[in-house]
Amino acid sequence: MSVDIERFEDYQILKFEIPGFDKLTLNQKLFVYHLAQSGIWGRDIFYDQNFAWNLELRRVLETIFKTTKAFDFGVEGAVFQTFMKKFWFSNGLHHHYESAKFHPEFSERFFKSACEKAGITISNELFEVLFDQKIASKKVEKAAEKDLVIHSAVNFYGPGITQKEVESFYQTTKKAAANEPLSFGLNSKLQRNSAGIIEEAVYKVGGIYGKALEKIVEQLALAQNFAETPCQAKAIELLIAYYKTGDLKFWDAFNIEWVQCTGGQIDFIHGFVEVYEDPLSRKGTFECIVQIKDPEATEKMKTITENIAWFESASPIDAAFKKETPQGISYAIMNVAFEAGDAAPATPIGVNLPNADWIRAKYGSKSVSLANIEAAYDLASGSSLLEEFCFDAAEKQRAIKWGTPASKLHTALHEVIGHGSGKLAPGVGTPKETLKNYANTIEEARADLVALYFMGHPYLQTLGLVPDADFYKSEYEQYIRNGLMLQLRRVTKGAQIEEDHMRNRQLVAQWVYEKGRAENVIERVVKNGNTYFKVNDFNQLQGLFGKLLQEVQRIKSTGDFQAARDLVEAFGVQVDSDLHQEVLDRVAPLDLPKFYGFVQPEFNLIMNDGAISDVVLGWPQSFAQQMLEYSNKYGIL
Repeated sequence: MSVDIERFEDYQILKFEIPGFDKLTLNQKLFVYHLAQSGIWGRDIFYDQNFAWNLELRRVLETIFKTTKAFDFGVEGAVFQTFMKKFWFSNGLHHHYESAKFHPEFSERFFKSACEKAGITISNELFEVLFDQKIASKKVEKAAEKDLVIHSAVNFYGPGITQKEVESFYQTTKKAAANEPLSFGLNSKLQRNSAGIIEEAVYKVGGIYGKALEKIVEQLALAQNFAETPCQAKAIELLIAYYKTGDLKFWDAFNIEWVQCTGGQIDFIHGFVEVYEDPLSRKGTFECIVQIKDPEATEKMKTITENIAWFESASPIDAAFKKETPQGISYAIMNVAFEAGDAAPATPIGVNLPNADWIRAKYGSKSVSLANIEAAYDLASGSSLLEEFCFDAAEKQRAIKWGTPASKLHTALHEVIGHGSGKLAPGVGTPKETLKNYANTIEEARADLVALYFMGHPYLQTLGLVPDADFYKSEYEQYIRNGLMLQLRRVTKGAQIEEDHMRNRQLVAQWVYEKGRAENVIERVVKNGNTYFKVNDFNQLQGLFGKLLQEVQRIKSTGDFQAARDLVEAFGVQVDSDLHQEVLDRVAPLDLPKFYGFVQPEFNLIMNDGAISDVVLGWPQSFAQQMLEYSNKYGIL
C-alpha cells in the first residue's frame, strides 16, 4: 500500500497500514471501532484547548474553503486552501511545532470577498485575530523573561490571569498526600468568577466540554461491552467515571488499573494526557490512540523488560536517585489503528504512561512503540538526507545498514527504561511544580540520554540487543547529525527552538559537542564548503552521555529549577544562524517535506439481516475530505 496521500508546502500527509486488523474477531473489531469513535468526539476539545478562537475560525474557514471550489478565486483561492490545510494539520491557528501563529498569505480583500460569497458575517474581533500578528502571536510562550501565561494563546487560563496567580492558586489548593499527589489542574481551566476570584472550571459531563464528553462516554460504554479482559472493562468503567465527574481520583484509579492491564491484544490511550501545550506543564490536552499488539515483535524485545533491574543498577546516575526495586514496566510493539486529538494528524512514534511519578514507582508503567507509524515514516523519508549530511561513506553505510533498527531500539530504551527509571528525592515536588516550563524538555532529555548511554554499553551486545559496534555508532552519529543540524530544517529562519523534543535533542547534542571539544570527541569539519559533525571517539561520547544523564537526573530528582533553566537556555534554545542558513540552503534542492501527518482509517460497519457482521477498513480520498467530514459529523462544541 502506498503511504502517500498528498503534499502541500512543507507538509506530507500519509496513511498507515494496520497489520493484523483483518484477523481480529468481530468483537475485537467492534472494540476498536467504538474506541475510535470515542476518540474522534474529542477533536473539538483539542481545537478549543489550543486557542479560544479556533472553533469559530474553523467554522468560518471551512465554509470559505468549500466556497472557493465553487467560485473562481484565482491564485488567492489556492493560497487560502493551503492555509486551511495547515490549520487542520495543526488543529488550529498556531504551528504545531514552532508555536507561532500562521500568517495569512491571502489578502484581507480576498477574505472579505470570500466571506461575502459564502454568506458569512464575521466580527471585527475575529478579523483582527486572524490578521493582526500581534494578537495571540504564540501558542505556548517559553521565554524565561516573560509571563508565560499572559503571553501564551492556549485556552487553559482566562483573560488577564498571570503566571504568578496560577502558581499561587495551585500552591494553596494542594490537599492530597505528598507521596501520592493528584494531578492538580490536569483537566480544568482557570478563570475568574463574577467576583474576580480565580476558580477551576473542570472538564466533565455537565461542565466544560460537557457535550463532547457525553458523546465520548456513550462510545466508551459501547466499547466496554467488547472489552477483551475484565481489567480492560474495569479501566473503561473508571475512565467513564472520570469523564462524568471530573474527579482526579478516578483518573489515578483508571491509570493504576490500565497500567496493570497487559493481557489484551488491543490497548488504548485516552484522556487529558500530555502537558506539552501548557507553558506551566500542568494542563493536559485531549488525545486518543487505539492500538493493536504485534505479538511476535513484542516477544523479540522482551529482553528489555526482563532486565529492568540491571538497567537501573548499571545507570550512571547517583545511587540516591535510583529505584530500589524497579517493577511493573511493560513494553509492547503496537500498530496504530486510530488516533485523535493531540495525536493526530502529527503523531508520536512511542509513548510511555502514566505520567504520574508515584504511580510509576508503585505500579509501573506501560511503554509502546508504534511500529506501523515508524514503517510509514521509513517508506516516505528516503535516503537523500543521508547522502547530503553524512560525513563519509563509512558513516553513510552504517546509517543505511543499521539506521532503522538502531532508531527503533533507541525509541524502546527511551520509552521503557528512560521514562521508567529514576526517582524523586524524598519531599521533592513533581517536576511540573519544581521545574515548571522546563520540565518537559528535561524529562525528554533524560529519557534520550538513558537510551544513548545504554546503546553504547557492551552488555547490550551480550543481551543480543546490539548486534555489533557499528549498530550503536550509527545511532550516535544520527543523533548528533539530527540534534545539531538536520532538525534545524524545521525551524523558521531567525526563530529559536520552541518544541520540547527539539530543545532536548539540541541540548544533548550541543552539550556533548562542547564538553568534548578539548579532546576532539566530535569534530566540526568543513568539506567542500559544507559543515559536518564527525564523531571521532565513540567511547568518550558514551561517557559524556552518562555525565549529562547524571546531571539531568539530579535536576529532576532534586527539583533544581535554576540548573534546569541554565542548561536548557544555554544549550537547547538558541540557533547558530549561519549553520541554520547552511542547513536550509542544503536541504532546499532535496524538496523534502519538513512535517509528516496521517489521515485516519474509516471503519465501515457491514450489516447482514439487520446485524453487524463485519468491520471493514477504508481510507479517505483526501486530507480535506476527512477534515470536512469530521467537522460535519463530530463538530459538537
